[in-house]
Amino acid sequence: MAADISLTDPYTIPTRWWHRLDDGRIQCDVCPRACKLREGQRGVCFVRGRVADQVVLTTWGRSSGYCLDPIEKKPLNHFLPGTSVLSFGTAGCNLACRFCQNWDISKSKEVARLSDRADPEAIAQAALELGARSVAFTYNDPVIFLEYAVDVAEACHAVGVQAVAVSAGYVCDGPRRELFGHMDAANIDLKAFTQEFYRHVAMGDLQPVLDTLEYLHHETDVWLEITTLLIPGHNDTDAELDRMTRWIAERLGPDVPLHFSAFHPDFKMLDVPPTPPETLRRARSIALGNGLRYVYTGNVHDPEGGTTRCPSCGALCVERDWYVINEYHLTGDGRCQACGATVAGRFDGPPGEWGAKRVPVRLADRSGR
Repeated sequence: MAADISLTDPYTIPTRWWHRLDDGRIQCDVCPRACKLREGQRGVCFVRGRVADQVVLTTWGRSSGYCLDPIEKKPLNHFLPGTSVLSFGTAGCNLACRFCQNWDISKSKEVARLSDRADPEAIAQAALELGARSVAFTYNDPVIFLEYAVDVAEACHAVGVQAVAVSAGYVCDGPRRELFGHMDAANIDLKAFTQEFYRHVAMGDLQPVLDTLEYLHHETDVWLEITTLLIPGHNDTDAELDRMTRWIAERLGPDVPLHFSAFHPDFKMLDVPPTPPETLRRARSIALGNGLRYVYTGNVHDPEGGTTRCPSCGALCVERDWYVINEYHLTGDGRCQACGATVAGRFDGPPGEWGAKRVPVRLADRSGR
């Protein structure tokens, strides 16, 4: 796709994850799509393109909007429970999921819609002033705005605010290490457990996502949780759920929290019915049966599916109603108050009291560029 891109735009910056091909094109090396670009062309993600004989990012410092959310909405149930997170995204995506629930942002080709503008330092300072313990790169995938996400994360760390990536994990090894090397927590969207689904429904590949999960768990200190959106007739069979949860238990271990989320008809899957709550409960039962200790249900009202129990004695540790914590029986460092066993996660004192609030935040014109 040809498009006008200019280095005179203050929100367009050079990048480094690319190389030249013998035929004169330049290949972007951020994700497995490996877009091969001639001058003036953009990649599939739309926000990375070739200009002045290099690959540039066109959305540095620009956002589709900011919002204060509960950290449990990311979803992260074992990372600073009850606290607020300043969430934002940009535009575009490097996958093309037919079921995308944020398609108005992730599929946007309208970079001009990114009216909220802020330097990394301004975002970090806003999070601090608003009382957010963390900043989340979400709504669309931070893989495609890697440089901006890294700059924001560094600015956040400088003032004691943590950084969270909500990502599909569809990224190459070098950029993967750069991005997640600056993150404190991540929720990775494992969309299914078959290559057929990834190829025909998400327009990508499964293996790079599995590589990301193993890298995060085995080679970093990033707190990791996983989400799978269950779509009726596409990725919800007992056999697939059994294979997926066995893989997680064997390759990542029993302590990585897994969230099963309910699908609702959207984007190009308006003909598929919503996920029945029973499907989520069935998936949760399979995962628990395969040894996973922390399995949750989302997008449905299911108190037991939102509850954290002690892996040792079974006592109730955290009872949630949607994003509200009703009961909390963990010590400040995340041990069960009943038996003293450690609950996996990142805990820091008593839980926050943010609850289910969602507060839009305006950061427009906080940019020095």
